[in-house]
Amino acid sequence: MEILHSISDVKKYVKRFKSEGLTIGLVPTMGYLHEGHKSLIEKASSENDRVIVSDFVNPIQFGPNEDLDVYPRDLEHDAKLSESAGASILFNPEPSEMYFDDAVTFVNSSEITDVLCGARRPGHFRGVCTVVTKLFNIACPDKAYFGEKDAQQLAVIKRMVRDLNFDIEIVGCPIIREEDGLAKSSRNTYLSPEERKAATVLSRSLNNAREILKTGERDADKIIKAITLDIEKEPLAKIDYVEVVDSLSLKSVSKIEKSVLIPIAVYIGKIRLIDNFTFNI
Repeated sequence: MEILHSISDVKKYVKRFKSEGLTIGLVPTMGYLHEGHKSLIEKASSENDRVIVSDFVNPIQFGPNEDLDVYPRDLEHDAKLSESAGASILFNPEPSEMYFDDAVTFVNSSEITDVLCGARRPGHFRGVCTVVTKLFNIACPDKAYFGEKDAQQLAVIKRMVRDLNFDIEIVGCPIIREEDGLAKSSRNTYLSPEERKAATVLSRSLNNAREILKTGERDADKIIKAITLDIEKEPLAKIDYVEVVDSLSLKSVSKIEKSVLIPIAVYIGKIRLIDNFTFNI
């Protein structure tokens, strides 16, 4: 596996791969890789001849009061995990490599980004769409792989690819969880032992909601209320949002009549965690 830091070097490899008729899978990440990322890389490796993993903490998707400066980084660990999972290239650029100081062109999305995390993190998805578009142009992948834990991000990227006619297949991959149910996330490392234990309330509340749905309940407000009551039992937890939305449009629904996404965002102490599940009729 090669560790590359410049766009021009990545493009040289991509040009060679394409000239040899090889398929390319792209796994965009912000580094500090865990088993969830590994599952994406392994999936990409199983479906493509070459896999490019981007390892880049994207500054333009962080708000002014968010955790850009302290976001965890460990390139040596990331390289070992990526190589063991089948990656061909680990692309680790500096922000100055990815963005011109006087850049005025960005990729924006509307409506689908005006809800859930997008409503609470202004500019976040502009940063996501811009960096992913740049990675698509740099890596020229046949397929790109994203985790379903970031459900809104996955929906936004799928819509962007459709709307802008990218000839790329977007592959969503299942959430990877700890043994106690907590969805794997780089931000889990911020949690104290007490907070780490409290964080399991996210998956427990969603599991309980799933069981209620299996009994035939289709009133979205009742599902929201059940999740809310479960989370409010945990003293360290503070709800950001609990929603039931259409799986494609991400618009709120009152009655569950087709596939819905049930996403939640919860602060455990000062750390904001997200989780979700999809329920299909």
